Amino acid sequence: MIGVFDSGLGGLTVVKELLKLLPQYRLIYFGDTARTPYGTKSAETVTHYAIEITNFLLKKGAKIIVVACHTVSSTAMPALKEIFPKVPFFEVVTPSMKKALKLTKNKKIGLIGTRTTVESGIYERLFKEVDPEIKLYSQPAPLLVPLIEEGWLKKPETRRIVKKYLIPLKMRGIDTLILGCTHYPLIKKVIQEKAGKRRKLVDPSEEVALEVKTFIETHPEFIKELASNEDPEIYVSDITPNFEKIAQLFLGRKITLKKVNLG
Repeated sequence: MIGVFDSGLGGLTVVKELLKLLPQYRLIYFGDTARTPYGTKSAETVTHYAIEITNFLLKKGAKIIVVACHTVSSTAMPALKEIFPKVPFFEVVTPSMKKALKLTKNKKIGLIGTRTTVESGIYERLFKEVDPEIKLYSQPAPLLVPLIEEGWLKKPETRRIVKKYLIPLKMRGIDTLILGCTHYPLIKKVIQEKAGKRRKLVDPSEEVALEVKTFIETHPEFIKELASNEDPEIYVSDITPNFEKIAQLFLGRKITLKKVNLG
């Protein structure tokens, strides 16, 4: 079983890509909807949540864990790998960085993400290691996750806020934009429209799903452990009618959200 988690529903973008690439494998998802957003919380709190959720997914039978949250990926990965040394972890930051490097022509890359992700400096460090000539321009976008969780995917207010966040990055001359949160692909069309057709978008959901696929294909010992044709199990820490509606709309299938309290 492949375990996936996020601070809310945004990680379902990763589930969708995994279902597309690996339909024969069983998936379990946990969205921490009661405590979202993570981007406004301390690294210590986010790490505590991530450990709780990983324990839950492993107890449910997950054999590999996909951290579908940029905030967790940028703050908690060292702790997770230390506490669970035998578990293969996949995060969304590194594959997004690699894709941006392939796409950029002028080496000016933009990033939108939660405050915690941007302030962590994780992307700056990674780019500096592989190509010091890259200029990364980061823009915190704290309002986007709450808007997406509310289902305001096409509202005029959302479009105006996206435009406002992107203006400073466009003025810097970026040719590539990293969607530094797995919620953001839910409004990818709006972001592309406001960014302009010439700018390439990096979707973290697509990139991490490809990495998981490659891993499974090169590690046959996991195939039997993960294989199943059952529907994905979707767990959340809080349920509202809106959450279920958004989840079903995005995944394109009828699902049942199951509530579980971890704290």
